[in-house]
Amino acid sequence: MIPRVLTVAGSDSGGGAGIQADLKTMLALGVHGMSVVTAVTAQNSLGVQGAWELPAEAVRAQYRSVVDDIGVQAVKTGMLSSAGLVETVAELLATIDAPVVVDPVGVSKHGDALLAASALESVRRLLLPTATVATPNLDEVAQLTGVHVAAEDDLREAAAAVLAYGPAWVLIKGGHLPGDAVDLLTDGREEHWLRAPRHDNRHTHGTGCTLASAIASELAKGAGVPEAVTAAKRYVTGAIRAGFALGGGIGPVDHGWEFRS
Repeated sequence: MIPRVLTVAGSDSGGGAGIQADLKTMLALGVHGMSVVTAVTAQNSLGVQGAWELPAEAVRAQYRSVVDDIGVQAVKTGMLSSAGLVETVAELLATIDAPVVVDPVGVSKHGDALLAASALESVRRLLLPTATVATPNLDEVAQLTGVHVAAEDDLREAAAAVLAYGPAWVLIKGGHLPGDAVDLLTDGREEHWLRAPRHDNRHTHGTGCTLASAIASELAKGAGVPEAVTAAKRYVTGAIRAGFALGGGIGPVDHGWEFRS
């Protein structure tokens, strides 16, 4: 049977990030994507104009509907905007026997807040311990741990600070640093430094969602964590390179770049 991957995240009406990016990534990587919508956003290439959180019972019902009937080989979480949603999703994930990729979404590409400050402690205490892999960017590391990364040498400190909250592995995304796009994957014992050339392309909307979904897809296909992250990094690098203009602002990465290569 085709591997099945569930995304628990918000909807991006512009189609570049969130649930829409997740499902496109899953299709491109040969798995069956399913979704639990946690919030609806009015969003385009210029930013987020509005966001409406779904009730916890709606999130729980979607999750149970999918998992109890269809089953999953991996789960990816994205936008969980409130403490109540984080707690609901963490409770559900604690009972699942499948790898979980937690993308602790805090701020959109345009700087719009997507996570309430009151939810940070729930992310630290309840959500991160469920993660097979957590994938924070540098802003999210600072938000969660207080560690500010200014150079590549700071990535180890950032990783240790996130691992202290309980994920099995952490991928610290160093894309905001100058030079090559370098990420650090570690479980606290072994380290994998992942480098890719930086492409001069401003159209990078959905990068984080796409990477986390790609990791979940590879895990669902049976890859180990280092192999899954390496494959996902290759895929998202190609998607960034092929990112295209859409609307008047920042366009999305191209989830179907391999089909057009």
